[in-house]
Amino acid sequence: MHDSERRLLTDLRRALLHLHKTLLDWERSAYERIHGRTSAGEMLTIIMEDQQFAWLRPISELIVRIDETLDMEAPDVPVGVDALVSRARSVVAPDDAGTAYAQRYHAALQAYPDAVFAHRGVTTVLKDVPSRHTLH
Repeated sequence: MHDSERRLLTDLRRALLHLHKTLLDWERSAYERIHGRTSAGEMLTIIMEDQQFAWLRPISELIVRIDETLDMEAPDVPVGVDALVSRARSVVAPDDAGTAYAQRYHAALQAYPDAVFAHRGVTTVLKDVPSRHTLH
């Protein structure tokens, strides 16, 4: 992996982590309005098992894929940076408005100003990367 690709993925990961945490905070607040306050340990279990949080998995999975890619030792091994960038674009601009992810994502952007700022953080990282980037 080239240094420019590593920098891109590191910046993208950081922005996605912030977005994920922001959306998680928003969803947790909605959950606790109905079910009452929960401890951090209880919330971790709820996040993993409750369907209310399932819509966040595409972002979680993308962050894990970026982490795995960044952990690769061999610098000359070709990696799927284009696929990761493409997936990140689809996470912040879901095409299918009928999916649970798209519905909740758009609801968060409408209801929670912090989500808008976190969304902008990801789009800022992506804006200078062409669809088929050449970073060498």
